[in-house]
Amino acid sequence: MQDIENLIFDLGGVILTLDMPRAEQHFTALGVKDYNTLFRSGNVSSFFKAYEVGSITDTEFLEALKKLAGLPLKDEDLIAAWNAMLGHFPEERIALLNRLKNKYRLFLFSNTNALHLTTFRKAYSDKFNGKIFDELFDKAYYSHTLGMRKPDKASYEHIIRENDLNPSKTVFIDDSILNIEGAESAGLKGIHIKPGMSILDISL
Repeated sequence: MQDIENLIFDLGGVILTLDMPRAEQHFTALGVKDYNTLFRSGNVSSFFKAYEVGSITDTEFLEALKKLAGLPLKDEDLIAAWNAMLGHFPEERIALLNRLKNKYRLFLFSNTNALHLTTFRKAYSDKFNGKIFDELFDKAYYSHTLGMRKPDKASYEHIIRENDLNPSKTVFIDDSILNIEGAESAGLKGIHIKPGMSILDISL
């Protein structure tokens, strides 16, 4: 891409595959009813966002999940169900990132949480001979450690400012149109990974 110097990638659905049906199966097996209503609609409780910006602890999040489910679930069962949505790292996507590092500055910006972070970092290390996931990037930003989340304009502005990026020479890549719109409001260029697409389908 002409005049582009920096790429900022989303994680889930862009680099890491997601398996929402698997998560639903896990929660349903635990006795959770109306999974889609509770977890996947616009009705999602505010504590999910609170967890994504690190304002509540793992313990507080798990207790809130138990209350939402209305069941006395064991922590380890809940954690397994919560992490079930995380898929895998396709080798061709990681190979692409390694190639792109020779041409661009690479960054990651993910709305995530502490439980997921531990899990996908381990999954990456296990698959790629002990390599560290974050080392794919100049810097990786996670909402729960940043204290901000997409699509808030301030979150993108923080990354731009901290890394002295020129927004007009920076592309943000995400599978959520809302997150793309947030990035564009901060002056970034956006590429929307639509259903059925992957980062292998875009010209970088």
